[in-house]
Amino acid sequence: MLNEEKIRLMTGIAMFEKKMMKESIPANRYFKSDYVGSHLIRSFIAYSLTVCLCLVLWVLYRFDDLLNAMAVDDLISLGVRLVFYYAAGLLAYLVVTWKIYSRRYDEAAGRLKIYQAKLRRLDKKYDQ
Repeated sequence: MLNEEKIRLMTGIAMFEKKMMKESIPANRYFKSDYVGSHLIRSFIAYSLTVCLCLVLWVLYRFDDLLNAMAVDDLISLGVRLVFYYAAGLLAYLVVTWKIYSRRYDEAAGRLKIYQAKLRRLDKKYDQ
């Protein structure tokens, strides 16, 4: 005779493995600080490359104006402002990245705890 509770547990486990396991596995492989830190490094690199590309495009677009109208002091003050805006934008971007990936890790860890509890319950059902 079929045990309906075992069938429900196995169905729930299979659904989790099919839908959520891809998202939950990376969180299971790392400590939270390592998981979030690796994404912070990626975000830092991506933000820096994006800012550099935008700066290059802006300089190429305004090259004539920069050569004709600005003195050395103006260029230095412009550089200082750009560094300030870069640092402020980078800080904001990294804070948002930290919050997002910290929450993702916590959610994945919670899902994995539920998954493991279902596996233990199924194992106990088979032991009976």
